Amino acid sequence: MDMPSSDPAVVDTPASDPLLSAAPELIGLPENQLAIRRATTMLCGRLAWVVLHEVPLPNGRRADILALRPDGGFVCIEVKSGPRDFLADGKWPEYRPYCDALYFAVDDGFPQELLPDDVGVMVACIGPHCLPKGVTADADLLREAPAHRLAPATRRALMQRFATIAASRLAALEDPAITASLRAALRVE
Repeated sequence: MDMPSSDPAVVDTPASDPLLSAAPELIGLPENQLAIRRATTMLCGRLAWVVLHEVPLPNGRRADILALRPDGGFVCIEVKSGPRDFLADGKWPEYRPYCDALYFAVDDGFPQELLPDDVGVMVACIGPHCLPKGVTADADLLREAPAHRLAPATRRALMQRFATIAASRLAALEDPAITASLRAALRVE
């Protein structure tokens, strides 16, 4: 009899349900999500897409990855660490108004039949079967996302948001002391 793990970061999957079973080499959810995110970011680089992580959208949602393609199109990529993560999160349709194409990024053990047909799919190979010690090896674009072109005004606003976030994050990296002093100056007393 399998005993549930006392570590909340470890996936607890019943062996009797094939849709909820995880990859053979179970790793913690945060590590799995990070590995998928890294592999997906590398794939985006190979596609000449530039990415920002954790981008707040105008509707209050936050895109896991927002990528800007060379043609000026925006791609929203929702990272799912496993079936339970996907099944518990129904917010992804709310990302469509802010991208030209919507993708899911999952690991190679994810049951892809759970994913909707009207999204693109990126699959990251993670775990010992990819590289020694479970290092992320690669991600592939398994299925292109259907295009749904943004309205010009939405694209312009999203481009402004993307540029502002990117510039702010770069400034914070270049001089953390200035960023801290600006935050302190802007703090409401």
